[in-house]
Formats: sequence, C-alpha cells, structure tokens
Amino acid sequence: KGIDLVLRIFHEMVHLGVQFVLLGTGERSDEDAFRWLADQYPESVSANIFFDDGLARKIYAGSDLFLMPSNFEPCGIGQLLAMRYGCLPIVRETGGLKDTVQSYNEFTDEGNGFSFTNYNAHDMLYTIERAVRLYKHDRSKFTELADRAMQLDFGWAQSAKEYLDLYETLVE
Repeated sequence: KGIDLVLRIFHEMVHLGVQFVLLGTGERSDEDAFRWLADQYPESVSANIFFDDGLARKIYAGSDLFLMPSNFEPCGIGQLLAMRYGCLPIVRETGGLKDTVQSYNEFTDEGNGFSFTNYNAHDMLYTIERAVRLYKHDRSKFTELADRAMQLDFGWAQSAKEYLDLYETLVE
C-alpha cells in the first residue's frame, strides 16, 4: 500500500506540521519502523499496530486527509470511506484510486482529492505539500472540496442506473 514511500519521506512530512495516524498491521519491519517513529514524534504520530473497524471509522471521521499511495490497487475502498466522511484522499493514480479520485485542479476548480502519477516518494511528498498548503491557507476551498467529496455516490444504485442508461442507448 505504499508504506515504503511513506517511510522514505516521513520526517519531511511530519515537519509540515501534520499529525499522522496509522492503523493496521503489515510487515514486521514496517510495524517496528512506525513504532519507532511514534516514539520519536509522540505529539505528532500515533501508530496503532492492530485493526479495529470502529476505530478506523473514527479516524476517517476525525481526519482531514487520507494517504493511500498504493503501488497497485484494483479497487480500493479506503478512499471511498474517507470521502464519505469528508476526509480528502491523497492517492497514487492506479486502478480504482485513479477511477474514483480526481485530483484538485486550482485552475478549473475541479477535483475531490489529490493524486500523483509516479510511484515515487518525492512526487508523493509534493502532493502532500499541496494538500497541506490548501488546508492551511485556503480553508474555505478545502472545506468546499470535502463537501464535494461527501456528495459523491459510488453506490450500486448509481452504477445500476448508468448501466441501464447505456443498455437503453444500445437497444434503440
């Protein structure tokens, strides 16, 4: 899920003034790295090396940004849950992440999150910096994006309607 990228730029990211919450398990070396980072930055980092769905929902609801820099992601539900709670996703453009997250464009005022193309730690860091800058310097625009993300509908009712519309155009 891109943990190697996160670890590569972690110190720079924390120095942006963010708070970082990790929930979940994985490779032992990654778990140990996040425990160490939580010890190094006790005011900024919370490493929860377990999984609890109730806590996950609280984290989504209490967060402003959700980082999911996957190298490969066929679908992805994390970004959908995040947007439902008004937590803007920062994703790498792959699979379902690319399909569901439209990167914010300052010139056209379009988007519902932030994304980067290359599986590269510094591209990810630049995207995090963009998101944090918008959060800190244009809170009304950030809130507008969060509202936009919460209004998205990725449910089956919407998908079924689109399939029906497509079918009807084909049989005419």
